[in-house]
Amino acid sequence: MSEQMPLLRIQNVRKSFGALEVLKDISIDITAGEVVCIVGPSGSGKSTLLRCVNFLEQPSGGEILLDGRRIGLKEHKGKLVAVSSRVLARQRTSVGMVFQNFHLFPHFTVLQNIVEAPVRVRREPHDVALARAKALLARVNLSEKGDHYPRQLSGGQQQRVAIARALAMEPQMLLFDEPTSALDPETVGEVLEVMRQIARDGTTMMVVTHEMGFARDVAHRVVFMDGGVIVEQGTPQAVLETPSHERTKRFLARVL
Repeated sequence: MSEQMPLLRIQNVRKSFGALEVLKDISIDITAGEVVCIVGPSGSGKSTLLRCVNFLEQPSGGEILLDGRRIGLKEHKGKLVAVSSRVLARQRTSVGMVFQNFHLFPHFTVLQNIVEAPVRVRREPHDVALARAKALLARVNLSEKGDHYPRQLSGGQQQRVAIARALAMEPQMLLFDEPTSALDPETVGEVLEVMRQIARDGTTMMVVTHEMGFARDVAHRVVFMDGGVIVEQGTPQAVLETPSHERTKRFLARVL
């Protein structure tokens, strides 16, 4: 990949649900190793944008390119058409996603949750996937929890398992959709610390968050969305401390 080519290119993406237009011509580039935090009020389109990146929601228009390759669509007879579910599943392995509510398999142990996708989707030998899973549990400070079930863990521990599970596929980038919004206040810090470490390791991250302290400390760029559009973007200092748009100023006055 050349230095000029972004790892992720979101180009003129639109998304409507019936008559409701949620995303209105969104374009943004993210370079390898960059941490981009997306902030804004509820209903601004932040989570929908994230779900469009790996086609959990199919955009109504525009395109998503990862490392120069289109996600979810292909050219056919001069038109863009959806790829097969098998191709889409393979493409999604390059983009890990961490959800608000963990989405762990309740009947699997922690280790089984992490091993499942590499073995079933990538056809990795079980012993290879298991060794990586144990290393990832150590990375998120949960080495002793491998044989536990999700119900035996706190919310913060479950979210750290979800992060390890996303990393197990060795994706090119990670998406985080409000990863601390479902957590008790005392467990938020442990999840944010794991995310900080992942960022320090150079992982490309796109994070929808209401944790302004995390955005200020970790992000290379903060994007403020409202009404389905990008209102402004820039360094954390520029957007969070000296915003130029009145909509951004009003939002920050409420949340800071």
